[in-house]
Amino acid sequence: MQFQPAYLRLWSTGELKDQVELARQHLGNCDLCANHCRVNRYQTTEGTVCRTGPLARVSSYGNHYGEEEPLRGTRGSGTIFFARCNMRCVYCQNWEISQTGVGREVSPDELAFIMIQLQEQGCHNINLVSPSHVVAPILAAVQVAAQAGLRLPLVYNTGGYDSLEALHLLDGVIDIYMPDMKYGDSGVAQRYSKVQEYTEVNQTAVKEMHRQVGDLVLDEEGIALRGLLIRHLQLPKDLSGTSHVLNFIATRISLRTYVNLMDQYHPCYRAADYPPLDQPFSREEHWRAAETAQQFGLTRLD
Repeated sequence: MQFQPAYLRLWSTGELKDQVELARQHLGNCDLCANHCRVNRYQTTEGTVCRTGPLARVSSYGNHYGEEEPLRGTRGSGTIFFARCNMRCVYCQNWEISQTGVGREVSPDELAFIMIQLQEQGCHNINLVSPSHVVAPILAAVQVAAQAGLRLPLVYNTGGYDSLEALHLLDGVIDIYMPDMKYGDSGVAQRYSKVQEYTEVNQTAVKEMHRQVGDLVLDEEGIALRGLLIRHLQLPKDLSGTSHVLNFIATRISLRTYVNLMDQYHPCYRAADYPPLDQPFSREEHWRAAETAQQFGLTRLD
């Protein structure tokens, strides 16, 4: 049976239009990420963590071959990098985008056009990078893009600090959730990413994502169509709490979860001010983590 992205059903029944309108209402008292700033983003960005109004700001977009193999395939993942972020990671490797807001504001129609362009370039999916703070304009763009012929899976590529309010709006829209699970301890998250109760929020969000889409499903060529893919960036001296994260995935999500144990950490941005983040990550730590994952029964490792 031919794959059909989830959002097409909601678009065809008119339910997507209702979710777009509801998301717009949420912007007036914003709870569309786990910061719950409660700011009217139509009037001001003061008091928001993301410093973003009602429109999304796009930093760049294009075919990307640096993603996980089920996403990049042979034709690349159609990534759209959104400027700004709802977190403040002191070691952010894309800090120019996430913290300085480099990019330009786009209307939902323009964002939809970008999605169609990426489809025409042959990308396997539309990969929404750092989308948590721009859920409302993304939904509006998907409605326009579906009307214009978009037929690719949507990837929600998030830092994992997502509100249930936003995830409920995305139910039936997103095909592939790709959250970070950054930390096994919220105190560490507060120090290095400046967010409250990250672990509790993150675990609740990931459980909801898995409820919506299930384990990762691949086509006959190994390309992701639907499901959950989790990223875990390993930090020096196990600041990321890798064993706690892996244990949660194995016992509370699924042993069939696709997990990318990311070993590319290197000190950047403000890491020099936050030892031991000022030192590189060791290969020995990475292999230890891979062994731990296998001990927990997790075998779908990128």
